[in-house]
Formats: sequence, structure tokens, C-alpha cells
Amino acid sequence: MPARPRHAAAPAAASSTHTSAAKDSGPGGRFGGWRPEVQGLRAVAVLLVVVYHVFTDRVSGGVDIFLFISAFFLTLSFTRKIDGGRPLALGRYWLHVFTRLMPLAIVTILGTLLLVATVYPTEDRASWRLEGLASATYVENWVLAFGAVDYYAADNSSMSPFQHFWSLSVQGQVFLIWPLVFALAAIIVRRTRFGAVSVLGTLFGVIFAASLWWSVTQTAANQAFTYFDTRARLWEFALGSLVALAIPYLRPPRAARLFLGWGGLLSMVAVGMVVDVEGAFPGWIALWPLLSAAAVIVAGTSGSRHGLDRILSSRPLTALGGSAYALYLVHWPLLITYAVLTGRAQANLPAGLAIIVLSVGLAILLTRLVERPMGEWTWPRRSAWRQAAVIGTCLALVAAPVGAWKAWDDRRREEVLAMADRNNPGAAALLEGFVDRSDTDADPIPVVSGRYPFPEYAGACPEEVDIADISRAACKVLVEGDDAAETVLMLGNSHAMQWSPAIAHWAEEQGRRVVSFTRGSCLLAPLEEQLVDNDTCPAWLDDYQSLIDWANPSIVFVQGTRSLDDGGEALTPGMAETIESLVAENRVVLGIRDNPRFGERSMAACARTHGDDSPLCTRKADYLVGTDPIADLAASNPGVVSLDMNDLICPEGVCVPVVGNVRLYWDNNHLTPDYVRSLAPMLAERAESALADNRGEWGG
Repeated sequence: MPARPRHAAAPAAASSTHTSAAKDSGPGGRFGGWRPEVQGLRAVAVLLVVVYHVFTDRVSGGVDIFLFISAFFLTLSFTRKIDGGRPLALGRYWLHVFTRLMPLAIVTILGTLLLVATVYPTEDRASWRLEGLASATYVENWVLAFGAVDYYAADNSSMSPFQHFWSLSVQGQVFLIWPLVFALAAIIVRRTRFGAVSVLGTLFGVIFAASLWWSVTQTAANQAFTYFDTRARLWEFALGSLVALAIPYLRPPRAARLFLGWGGLLSMVAVGMVVDVEGAFPGWIALWPLLSAAAVIVAGTSGSRHGLDRILSSRPLTALGGSAYALYLVHWPLLITYAVLTGRAQANLPAGLAIIVLSVGLAILLTRLVERPMGEWTWPRRSAWRQAAVIGTCLALVAAPVGAWKAWDDRRREEVLAMADRNNPGAAALLEGFVDRSDTDADPIPVVSGRYPFPEYAGACPEEVDIADISRAACKVLVEGDDAAETVLMLGNSHAMQWSPAIAHWAEEQGRRVVSFTRGSCLLAPLEEQLVDNDTCPAWLDDYQSLIDWANPSIVFVQGTRSLDDGGEALTPGMAETIESLVAENRVVLGIRDNPRFGERSMAACARTHGDDSPLCTRKADYLVGTDPIADLAASNPGVVSLDMNDLICPEGVCVPVVGNVRLYWDNNHLTPDYVRSLAPMLAERAESALADNRGEWGG
């Protein structure tokens, strides 16, 4: 079920909700006081997150509010200690906070892993179990950050049921960093005449400014990565800390409290409706939900029966606020599991209400049975090693099954691959005279327990190549050969790149060097013909001539045509012009006819649902029986050589999920590396024959 991931948000676990009171009550008292409306605010925030996730394709901005609130509480706690001259006891704090947070998280992770193992698509399982382990170790945000900028990692059959742990991971990292800031402040306070509030305000002000600058600049440059980047979120925590420090000095009149409370709430609710949170955050626009939450906190207790605090302090909301951590944890895997089982990316009204009710009920149950008993358990608090033992046990409860699961999958894959030469002939099964000697019960390849692997590249191009840094990752040397008589340059997007196993086989067989300069989603055509708004395409297009000057290829392998999602194919004027310009440099252009695309009717997704042999998953590409457009160009330009492998991909225009016990597609448009490898001998033979004919006619 391909879908663009939606970024989930995590509230901090329930903690002591103390904030400023109008009166001091001894050392550190100005940062104490029970504020039930903040607990109610937590409930409202988590409800916004859940409702937005279940019923809309938009994000509420609740993640920013939760990060803000968690820093607010953390700052109040440590400032009381510094203000009162008490030791910070960082080691004890770290052990305590993770002993409190981890048990409920681990229960959720284990339950989600069980769902993944039983109802999720096979090819997603390795990825999701890795994310389960990343969630348990508080690095899920970085896993998602690097996955978000991976062109091929985005093409999954389902969204990650662990995606919501990204913000909890960011919180966990800040729970490690923030106490160090307080420790530095405590040292400065002891050795100078500055007060705790002024020192902390300065430190958090610097963090706020630096992180906000990073967030704004990086969101503009690479929003997909920055969304999960801890560095781009620190300013949100810093703002929560600054508000906590300012609270004792803010005493607005009743009318202002009424306005701040209700205005802040309405603004919180509206932000997700008005702003493209997912596409714009975490840049400066994230100030909107944070300042909205700050307004509600500053409003505090209004003393009016019309004040928002009367609602936020009500028993239902404060009770739900106490279960906010559990509600956040369970709602997302339930929602994604529903999507996996039904194939619907978004729940309808009855199903959505059922998911919310189930999530709330399960959250209350887990709070009572897991979170609260673990928080009240006195045994771990008696010594540091006991708390460390609890944390270690939590990690082992996830690491052990994940490790065993991976080992079982690896052993199964090795057993299948050991017999692949006999059991998985792939395209060879379509050749005349083929004799099938495979076992009748042999598994198809690739053995999928994670994302389909895209071809791996060898060494990078040398530094002497004059290309921009952003293009350097696209430049690879697939087959070495400085003394080779000829160089083949693979040039284009992923549909050129996917042929690298076959091109490498052909080149090694003929003693040629192979260099690749390919960029996903970027067509070998002018910018106006690009189909995807990809910021890296302009640099790649600007640099390919420099790469040609360095590699000096005699053969340039390109995607000759582009298949269309709705059937058919195209050779655009820009593509033809680029090919002709390469020929004008006295190079042979080997243009391969594109394989069919299937749009939303993915043959691979169908096979995952209905089975590899299901007739429901047969796809037709009748246009393949017609003339190859690149062949027409080759007929009028002797420097162009056409290559068509589609008779071994979709014979007579009929495509099936598996050929010769090898899966053809790993998504709706890319061939699996295994099937491309099975095509390698045929491609080598056809390419050599076509080039021989071409050179006989042209002598290029």
C-alpha cells in the first residue's frame, strides 16, 4: 500500500506537572506548584495528534507542543534543584527517567513486532523490526531521517508502525543532553554572582537561536531529513525551557488570562488546518503551535468560571493527560495495522472512531497495568544497578527476538540462494529449448524479508572529476579498468541504474570499464521535461558533460524511452535532443527501451496480497508489440543503437509477477536486481550484436 509517510508525534510520558505558583514556598518554591491545566493541555494535544492521524492526511503540529511541554517540565525540575542549592545527581536522573519511560515503550514495541510478524507484508518485516530496535534505543528519528532522503527506501508497501517513535527518540536524546546544560549552569552559578535564571536563560537563549537558525536553513534545503533531525528540534525544547524560567515573573490580569487561554487553544487547533505542517516544519512556522501552547500555560489559573483552565483541569481531561503517553504509543500501530489489513490509507468515520476508542481503552489499560505500577515500583529505586538492570532487561526483550528473527531469515535466504542456479533461472525460462530442473517447492528470489535491494555500486569517482558536491554521490565506477580499450557510461535515472548488474556483466565479459552517473527521478532531458520536482536534478544535468569529459566514454548507455503510468511510452523532444548531442561528440548511444510501469496498479503489491501466481496480478502492456520509439530515432541517426529486452520481461505485452521463479518487479516500476541478473547473458549478446551492426554501418 504505497503511501507517503505521515509524521507522528510523541508526548512525554506522564511526569510531575509542576510549574510556577504566585508564591514562593522555600528554596526553589517559585518553580513549584501543581498546575492541573497543563495536564489537561497534554490531553488536548494528544487528542489532536490522534484525530489528525486517523481522519486526515495532515499533521496537527502536536509533536512540537509535546517537545515544548517535556522541556518545560524538565526545566522546572532542575531549576528547583539549582535554585535550592541541591545536587543535580545526573546519573540518578538518567537512570530514573529511562526506567520510567522504557517499560511501556517496550511493551508497545513487542506488541507491534508481533503484529508485523503476523499480518504485515513480508518485504517490510526486516525494515520494521530494525525500526523496532531503533525505537527501543532512541535512534528511530535518525533511521527515518536517512530513510527519508533515500529515493528507493520511500517505496514501501506500508507505512512504518514505528514511525511515531521518532519524536520519543528526540526526547530521549534531549533527556541526555539537557541535564548537561543544567550542570554547566550550576557550575557557573557557584563560581559567579549570576543567578540561576539569568545563566539558564542565556544558555537556552543561545541554544534557541542556533538551533532555530539551523532548522530554518536546513528545512529550506532538505526538509525531509530536517524533519527528524534532533539539531533542528532543540530550539523547541529551548523555548519550553525559556517559558518555564519566565513563568514566575508573568502574572497577567484575569482578562488577559481568559484571552490567552482560549486564544491559545483555538490557535493550536487551527494550525494543522491552515499550515502544511508536514511540508513546512520544523522551520520558523513551528513557532505557531509552540506560542499557542505557551499562551495556554501562561494563562494558568484564570479564577473565572469562563476560563479555559476550568475545562483543562476537569477530571476527564487530567485523567486522559495521565494516559497521554500510552495513547500516543498505541494509536499509531493500530492505525497502520488497520491500513495494512484493509488497504486503506485513511480510515472512514466508523473505522476511525473504532480505532480511537480502542486506542483510548488500551492506553488506559496499559497505564494502569504497566506504566503506573512500574512508576510506583520501589525495588529499582534502591540502587543504581537495579535501575540499570531494568533498562538492560528492557533492551534485551527487544534485541533478543529481533536478533533471532534476523538470524532465521538470513539462514533461510542462504539456503535458497545456495540452490538459486538450479531453482531460479529467471529470464532463461523464456528461452527456446529451456529445460526446467528446479525443485517444485523452491522459493522465488529475491527472498524478501526487507525492502527490495537496489543494485549496489562499487567505488566512487575520483576527486579529480569536476562535478558539484551534490552530484558526487551519483558518480560511481562500477567496473574498474584504467587500461580498458573502451568505457561505458551509464547515464540517466533509476531506470538506467537498474540495469547495472547486466551492464557490469557485459562489460566484464568484454573487458570494458563502466562508469555510472545516475540520479533517481532525473530524466536525461531539459528541466522543463522533468516529471518530478527534484532539487538535485539541475546540478546533475549541469554536471553530466563534465563527467563525460573525464570518463571519455565511447558508449553511453541511456534509458531510451520512458514508459508511462497509464500505458504507452514516450521519447520526448528533449530526450531525443540530448541523445543526438551525445552522438555529435562521436559517441555511440545505446538506448534501452523502458520496461512497463503500472501506476497505482502495482503488480508487485498485488502479488504480495494475492500471491505470486495469482491471475489477478497479471498486467498487460500491449504497446510493447509496437515499434520502439528509440528504434525510429536509430533508423535516422546511425550513432544511436536501440536495445529492447521487453520480450523477456513481458512476452507479447503480458507481464506476470514471477518468471523462472524470480520476481520481476519490486515496486510498480523497477525490476528486481535478481531478474536483471538473469537477463545479463541475453543483454550482453544483444548489445554486442547491435553494436557490431552499428559499427559496420557507421564506424563510430
